[in-house]
Amino acid sequence: MQLDRALDEYLRHVTIERGLSAHTIAAYRRDLNGYLEWLTAQGITEIEAVTASVVSDFIAQRSAAVPPPAATSLARLQSSVRNWHRFLAREEIASDDPSGRLRPPKTPQRLPKALTIDQVERLLAAPPSDEPIGIRDRALLELLYATGARVSEVVSLDVDDLAYGDVLRLRGKGDKERIVPVGSYARVAVDAYLTRVRPQLAAKGRATARLFLGARGAPLSRQSAWLVIRSAAERAQIAAEVSPHTLRHSFATHLLQGGADVRVVQELLGHASVATTQIYTHVSVDTLRDIYATSHPRAR
Repeated sequence: MQLDRALDEYLRHVTIERGLSAHTIAAYRRDLNGYLEWLTAQGITEIEAVTASVVSDFIAQRSAAVPPPAATSLARLQSSVRNWHRFLAREEIASDDPSGRLRPPKTPQRLPKALTIDQVERLLAAPPSDEPIGIRDRALLELLYATGARVSEVVSLDVDDLAYGDVLRLRGKGDKERIVPVGSYARVAVDAYLTRVRPQLAAKGRATARLFLGARGAPLSRQSAWLVIRSAAERAQIAAEVSPHTLRHSFATHLLQGGADVRVVQELLGHASVATTQIYTHVSVDTLRDIYATSHPRAR
């Protein structure tokens, strides 16, 4: 089979059968298009002509690039190539999997950066409460911190997703749904936005069920939500870097510091594996170590 046809088969599979997000599919497409371009430059146009040594040569060349790629980028590229060849072999589009011996590089474990509780409170209080957009921004920030949701999950919420009282229905990666509690502060902030601001914004644009709207009435984008977070961080004079994922990291860390079970946090975050969630336990251990070092009379 021609390489481009084999790629189309795989992308159709991850889109329809696996239901991966558009962001993930776009990353696969970029990685594999680069791989196919390299294969074509080597005179390879049929999938059966790809051997283990060809795959190894491709990864070795990418690893030796100047400047060198980040370990995470190289690991993702290897994963994309390996998953594609594995799919082709499983579906019998190819006779074997030439990437079977490929091993991803070790990537450094980076601990998530969480804000302190004081910093979170300053961030949430930063949007001006006497302005419509400020009321919307406060609701957005409160909801992010209250639920630990990804920013993409929050901006894709519909008003009807709030119809469960003190819990919220979120759609995560792979369109998997989960239910998470919503604290009283977030509920008050969202109610204020719904009653005082959203009707004004909705009147400016086309009818939409989306919960969060932009200044012109269109659904709020992920990029606009990122700007809301950055603006609030600047207003709160938080020196630490604050990204769209910061409130999610802070949510998980503060729960564990408060005694929550790691498997409960896993469920709230929507992680498929508890191993993904356990990275946050390292943050909590570091906090305990710091407290011990500063509090115990014989710690040093």
